[in-house]
Amino acid sequence: MTMLFVFLIGVLTGLRSLTPTAATSWAARAGWLKLRSPLLWIGTTPAAIVLTLLALVELVADKLPTTPSRTAPPGLIARVVLGGLSGACIAMAGEMGILAGALLGIVGALVGTFAGYQARTRLVKALHTPDFVVALIEDLVCIGGSLWIVSRL
Repeated sequence: MTMLFVFLIGVLTGLRSLTPTAATSWAARAGWLKLRSPLLWIGTTPAAIVLTLLALVELVADKLPTTPSRTAPPGLIARVVLGGLSGACIAMAGEMGILAGALLGIVGALVGTFAGYQARTRLVKALHTPDFVVALIEDLVCIGGSLWIVSRL
């Protein structure tokens, strides 16, 4: 089951790079995720606060028309790095190796990035709705899914 959660936290990181990472941080801070060195830092209060603030900025910035695509190099790199980090944390908490968790988190992040882009683009066209509406639904999926995953270990 841990492998599935690692992959899914990566997929959600592909949707919003910082939301799953912030959820992982708060879960570690609350003691839901039992982390050890070298990942202990993510469960500190400063890390949780900074990641949450960055996640909130990302949620707003995602709706701006000037925001580059998630598949552009800066966004893609962030998703890969943070998918690996969150995957490693979930893997450690689930007694799985952190390297395997990081790699599976990265694969999930790549899947989530490209599948999320395609799904959002196609839903906007199919539903004849503004991108903003689909983006809000994507936010809810990412927030809810992230909280669900980090509360399971």
